[in-house]
Amino acid sequence: MDTLPLPPHPSLDNYRKRAKELVAAANSPDDGAVRAWASGWLASLARLLGVEITPFVQGSFDRAVDRLEQGVRQRAAELGAKGGRLSLADAQFFIARAHSFESWAAFARHVEGITGNSANRDFEAAADAVVGGDLVALKELLSRRPELIRARSAREHHVTLLHYVAANGVEDFRQKTPPNAVDITRLLLDAGAEVDATADTYGGGWWQTAMNLLVSSAHPAIAGLQSALVEVLIDCGAAPNGVADDGSPLMTALAFGYEPAAETLVRRGARVDGIIAAAALGHLEKVRDMLVDATSLRPGVPLVAPRWLRLPDEPGVHIRFALAWACKFSRWRVAELMLDRGVDPASSDSDRMTALHWASANGGLDLMDRLIRLGAPLEVENVWQGTVLDSTAHFAAYMPVEGVDYLPVMERLIDAGANAGVLASYPPGNAVIDELRRRTGVRPG
Repeated sequence: MDTLPLPPHPSLDNYRKRAKELVAAANSPDDGAVRAWASGWLASLARLLGVEITPFVQGSFDRAVDRLEQGVRQRAAELGAKGGRLSLADAQFFIARAHSFESWAAFARHVEGITGNSANRDFEAAADAVVGGDLVALKELLSRRPELIRARSAREHHVTLLHYVAANGVEDFRQKTPPNAVDITRLLLDAGAEVDATADTYGGGWWQTAMNLLVSSAHPAIAGLQSALVEVLIDCGAAPNGVADDGSPLMTALAFGYEPAAETLVRRGARVDGIIAAAALGHLEKVRDMLVDATSLRPGVPLVAPRWLRLPDEPGVHIRFALAWACKFSRWRVAELMLDRGVDPASSDSDRMTALHWASANGGLDLMDRLIRLGAPLEVENVWQGTVLDSTAHFAAYMPVEGVDYLPVMERLIDAGANAGVLASYPPGNAVIDELRRRTGVRPG
């Protein structure tokens, strides 16, 4: 969540002053006034926080400012069309939203609470201790105020302290995984945290648990602690199949590409009862048993997919999706079986990544050859407007899969007729792409 942090000692009077300055900027004839106001606010905030402006922090700040500026301009245009002007109440609302509060009143209560001896202040301190790995401070806070363990953030996501362990869906300056995240998690659970509590992250719902947020989060994965945290949550009673018993943790882990977390969930009791999960995990015999033909599943096989993927309850859709994910996770024997059963070689997932997109990204030359022979399209675009060759070049340049030699992969695609012109958009410096451009006569830029 692109949220601006509060300064160490927030002052509501200062925020009121900033709101008045925003009114003046929004109603100014200077088109750059709102941006200048926002930039000045951020510069002041950074100084007060003493933070290093890393690319991640700068990106978060920029996105927050973009969103605020866009909102202010849109509101000002709406009012201007009616002969009105941006009001102080409008400006206060935009400031509150930039800090992820639903209203100025909620924001004001929070700021006033932080400056006093309140639960708001202690919750904020406890959240900082969780993401900072400060066991001593967290123990002291929970000892002094045990009710914090079931308390919720005043921000619009309304998370508990346990949700912060997932480093996902909360304010992005708190999306961190400390080295002792497992110990922090055990402390929270031993203190009585509700292991499968839901929050209002990403719009809310029964899938907004610490587990589901964890298995879709980059930070614990990068820290090498995602699977260990899955274990701790299950040790303390988290439902491996989700609170609705719908398989959402496993499917979420797979959707975000976190295979180790998915394998841990299965080892700890998550069911693999749908064709998509079975294919993605390489359960060849399960897939063989489930799959009748290109569009039919054995009676009784459930259609399991995360609600947010919005897949229709049609076996053929799930089967085609399963072929794409078999290739996403390099399950070549599963993919071969599905092709043997006549599954469409143009099958794709919800990002319109086809089986060939994924087979090429993962260096599956033999499967690529078969898909191409079967007529898998080369120029179909994924949701990022990437053809198969363009997508593969992107992996080669920015997200190389370990052990994949991308030169023969992309040569194979070009030989099959892929448009090499897409390679022009990549900057010089990648040996494979530079060599392919030399061979095909494509110039960069």
